[in-house]
Amino acid sequence: MLDLGRMRALHAVAVHGSVGGAAAALGFTPSAVSQQISKLERETRTVLLERQGRGVVLTDAAVRLADTARQLLALVEQAEVTLEERRGQAVGRLLVASFATGARGVMPGALADLREHCPDLDVRLLETDPYLAVELVTRGEVDLALVQDWPTVPLPVQDGVSRLDLGLDPVDLLLPAGHPLAALATVPVERLLGQRWISVPPGNICHDWLVRTLREAGEEPDVLYQVGEFETQIALIRAGLGLGLVPRLGRAPLPAGVVARTVSPEPTRRVYALWRSQASRRPAITAALRAIREQWALVEAASAAAGAGAPG
Repeated sequence: MLDLGRMRALHAVAVHGSVGGAAAALGFTPSAVSQQISKLERETRTVLLERQGRGVVLTDAAVRLADTARQLLALVEQAEVTLEERRGQAVGRLLVASFATGARGVMPGALADLREHCPDLDVRLLETDPYLAVELVTRGEVDLALVQDWPTVPLPVQDGVSRLDLGLDPVDLLLPAGHPLAALATVPVERLLGQRWISVPPGNICHDWLVRTLREAGEEPDVLYQVGEFETQIALIRAGLGLGLVPRLGRAPLPAGVVARTVSPEPTRRVYALWRSQASRRPAITAALRAIREQWALVEAASAAAGAGAPG
């Protein structure tokens, strides 16, 4: 008999492309995942992983076995949904993926709510880019994902995935207080041409939006500094090294020397939750969506009250 836990580990390695990625998604250590795979190799008398450089690749046999694991896990999920629905209580494990600012701005309150109202629900949080989060939901690696996209750069969501729209997250222009554009209450997008930019690296949905927007305005953006953390971007802006377009969600109070201005037309991100439609009846999904929706309402109200600053 094949052990389901070991099959789950193999499937996670196939999805994430590495033992480390699988460990992060499953909440294990890389050593624990490696041990699971080694035991599965002994059970099947088959080599499943081969070394390639510093990483590993799946053998042909492992690829076929991982696909079988995917089908088995889907059946297990259906059984779990049915049992949980009959009990009518949010129980078991719920793995939630979220983009970085959503994990900081929405999820702490939502997770605290779930801990209080659903004490038998084991909720885990995985911070990841929206592009990957969509894949993880589709493949059954996570149960629920909080994601964001732009109207001009929509996420590719597959059939069989349900969606709850939460609202819009405004994006402000952050710049040094002494910059000439800081004298404007609202900055037309045309005035952004010819500036030096600080942005997240390529392949990130926020970077894609910046590039597309400035290209449509007639210029290839000059991104001098590519950093993943918005807090680091703000530190570089404070040093006078460039401008940044930074979402309001999850943003800490700006330090002295950095100001926020509204851009016209105002860029906004769409924030929404995704989950597999077949799990819609699961009480854990219903409870998580309620907690996220209620926390979003609080965050949205606070964001509207704060707004972008005006020239002093």
